Amino acid sequence: MQTAERTRQLTSFKVVDFLEAAKRLEAAGRDIIHMEIGEPRFATATPIVEAARLALDQGKTGYTPSCGIPELRLAISDYYRQRYGVAVDSERVIVTTGSSAALGMVFELLLNPGDGFLLADPGYPCNANFVRRLDAEPQLVPVGPEHNYQLTAELVNRHWQANTVGAMIATPSNPTGSVIDRDQISGLYRAVTSQGGTLVVDEIYHGLTYTAAPPSSALEVAEDVLVVNSFSKYFGMTGWRLGWVVVPEAFVDLITVMVQNFYIASPTLSQYAALAAFQPETLSILDGRCAEFQKRRDYLVPALQQLGFAVAGLPEGAFYVYADVSALTDNCEDFCWRLLNEHGVACTPGTDFGQYRASQHVRFAYTEPLPRLQLAVQRIERALQS
Repeated sequence: MQTAERTRQLTSFKVVDFLEAAKRLEAAGRDIIHMEIGEPRFATATPIVEAARLALDQGKTGYTPSCGIPELRLAISDYYRQRYGVAVDSERVIVTTGSSAALGMVFELLLNPGDGFLLADPGYPCNANFVRRLDAEPQLVPVGPEHNYQLTAELVNRHWQANTVGAMIATPSNPTGSVIDRDQISGLYRAVTSQGGTLVVDEIYHGLTYTAAPPSSALEVAEDVLVVNSFSKYFGMTGWRLGWVVVPEAFVDLITVMVQNFYIASPTLSQYAALAAFQPETLSILDGRCAEFQKRRDYLVPALQQLGFAVAGLPEGAFYVYADVSALTDNCEDFCWRLLNEHGVACTPGTDFGQYRASQHVRFAYTEPLPRLQLAVQRIERALQS
């Protein structure tokens, strides 16, 4: 049968390939240490689970308004005011079926066939495929340690093309954990808007940062940016499939129609559960987990460096180490498959995240408890000695 040409341009999401292979090995009785998937290995915080149970007992299982229950949109709006000092009208908050739905709709809002969009390379791999599925062009901009693995205003101006309509940044970033400050966001915003484009900001890992000062939201810089966030990472609700996007007021009606048609509404129980995510008790639990992630980072980075991996400084956020393996192997994918199949450690090859020096890198997620990370390092050491 005939399939659409655009579908043949999509690339595999390698982290999922490795996750599925790891699950098959586990089902066969193998012990696998998961350092591939970006999923906190904590159970969802108890207040969130209890809120879901209460909603279920109350029979809250029907459709909700397409853009989210009003209480949750208001709670997210309040969160921006309390955490960032930014006033965001709750009508601009669109609750989505995970941040993936938000990202997909953002690109659908902005792109026509043939348009281009600037993306950092390395970066979250699905973004390029969101662009490709619209018959548009992901314009990958090489970034390395010298750029803090981030787009800069200078890079935006240098790589902007006749068909470019916008740029996307992520802070903290996946796969590197790098963070950019308010002044840098402001410079990027000016560079993009001076070209007549739109800036999209992925803030999915906000709350998971290890810098002295918390990161700024792009909404502190301007109202006409699109900001995507998620309940999966800091809030620990991966399987609940819930996220949100804050859009300019002029886009609210358009994206409402899109949500109505494409998703109808986000999962009902997840929305009522998420109301408890902003309670002080819950935030205290989540901040404690962030501190635990920092301990894991502080162990894993020097441990990997001692084994011969090159890491350009401590990641400032998220829960990933983007390690250069060029001194250890000339094929990162073969290296990752050998670690998984022979030594029970699942990680992700750099080729999942773009093209620039991709084969020289591997991403390790430090989402497992510290004793499991220590065991992983022991297994990796044995792999390097074999």
